[in-house]
Amino acid sequence: MTDPVSAAAAVFQLWLLIVVFFIVLPAMFGISLGVSGVYIQVLVRILQVRLPGQKPSPSTSYSLCLAGIIEHTGGSMEEEMEQLRLSRRPEAGEFSLSDAIYFCQKGLESIVEDQVTQRFSSEELASWNLLTRTNQNFQYISLRLTIFWVLGVFVRYGVLLPLRVALAVIGLSWLVLGTTVVGFLPESSMKNWLSELVHLTCYRICARGLSATIHYHNKENRPQKGGICVANHTTPIDVVILANDGCYAMVGQIHRGLMGVIQRSMVRSCPHIWFERSEMKDRHAVTSRLRAHVSARTKLPILIFPEGTCVNNTSVLMFKKGSFEVRGTIHPVAIKYDPRFGDAFWNSTKYNMVSYLLRMMTSWAIVVNVWYLPPMTIQAGEDAAHFASRVKSAIARRGGLLDLAWDGGLKRGKVKDCFREEQQKMYSSTVVQNGIEPPGSSRNPPEEE
Repeated sequence: MTDPVSAAAAVFQLWLLIVVFFIVLPAMFGISLGVSGVYIQVLVRILQVRLPGQKPSPSTSYSLCLAGIIEHTGGSMEEEMEQLRLSRRPEAGEFSLSDAIYFCQKGLESIVEDQVTQRFSSEELASWNLLTRTNQNFQYISLRLTIFWVLGVFVRYGVLLPLRVALAVIGLSWLVLGTTVVGFLPESSMKNWLSELVHLTCYRICARGLSATIHYHNKENRPQKGGICVANHTTPIDVVILANDGCYAMVGQIHRGLMGVIQRSMVRSCPHIWFERSEMKDRHAVTSRLRAHVSARTKLPILIFPEGTCVNNTSVLMFKKGSFEVRGTIHPVAIKYDPRFGDAFWNSTKYNMVSYLLRMMTSWAIVVNVWYLPPMTIQAGEDAAHFASRVKSAIARRGGLLDLAWDGGLKRGKVKDCFREEQQKMYSSTVVQNGIEPPGSSRNPPEEE
């Protein structure tokens, strides 16, 4: 009985030494041994193998997944109504029964495929990645496919999961212990340096625990102290991805349990901004605390996700204007995950945090591109809402994401009355004030010379 126990203990010690010396220590010093790169290349080759029954033109199906099932004309309300009124053109200000067809069409399109709901479901894949099957059109099952899937389950749950859990425990333990010890030091430049070192090494270990391969672009535009870093939001792992390349001051709500312990230890060594639930509802209190932090040019840049919710990494929704009212320097960052190796999107209505982390730790890997954009400031005569929209558009263009004006709060709330009133005003302006002129006619009379 002693020999098996001794053998198991020896194997565990050997495994732990390998983890510490070949993964943890290189991660703490920011050194890569090249294992992750080789692993990703092997995964790409495996996932590129065309299995029996798989269609040979995945690019076409993938483009359809992105475009949707409805072909939108892309014209304005006035242009589309003009086409409907070609048979009978009423006088300016006169209602036409054909106008109702436009609203019926838009209503049916929203029921079948609205722009908001589909942003909170997993991104469609062209071919199965041996994880979650998102493309329901591919249902072929064969012996070869079954063997691939069984081997994948063994590797993900038997090899990767224990390793990733161990790295996550090591990283979080180092964060709590390190920040607690640093928190007892007096305020000085040495304390700030040690705090940044502890945070940076912790996030690097956690990134290795997710087999994260991160490609940073335009590092010369990395956020600087005294600024505000804003990025599109897909997952809580966004924090780990960005903090793996630099330290940030976090902004968020105070939690209880394990998350609360981590927050209390972090704030001892670094000026993170945690709010009570009641304070989060007070926009002016949040803005004043952000403005006080930004005014101190020696403090770490603030990391904020203005969407306020996680989106499935296919688009960028409306940015809340609160962080743009601070009048500080905004450092935009675009984040784009590769869905072939795992679905990074956190659907909080479907999975709790524990279930989501289990899905991430049993995925193949996290492959992500991060683009640092040039800093942006508010322009003369520009309000916070337009400034937020301009930053959002820049992030969407650089990340190859759709730029949508919808509020992410519609994920759980009802449509605001102002959206309906806006459509009513547009229709009223089209029919009552201007009417609908024949094609080629001038709406305004020519000015007299």
